[in-house]
Amino acid sequence: MTAYDLELDLDKKAAYRNGREILLSAKEFALLEYLMRNRGRVLSRPEIAEKIWEITFDTGTNVVDVYINLLRKKIDKDADVKLIQTRIGHGYFLEKD
Repeated sequence: MTAYDLELDLDKKAAYRNGREILLSAKEFALLEYLMRNRGRVLSRPEIAEKIWEITFDTGTNVVDVYINLLRKKIDKDADVKLIQTRIGHGYFLEKD
């Protein structure tokens, strides 16, 4: 599965950006896979929490925001094209090719 220069190897549970392997936790990988499968679609925090953590979203928790920030640091930090985007007030999405 690919998006720009980001590649996910679903069999090996590995992520690569520009050919360089990115070490991800199981939850980070699951979140990135979910974003990639829904490329271009804005995913709300409750939707992400339910799908990835199998929890009903509590507005008092920032678990989704924390994991999005972790992914951004690993995926987008040194890249020219920032793939993980925020739609303020709505949620997050991965840029569509």
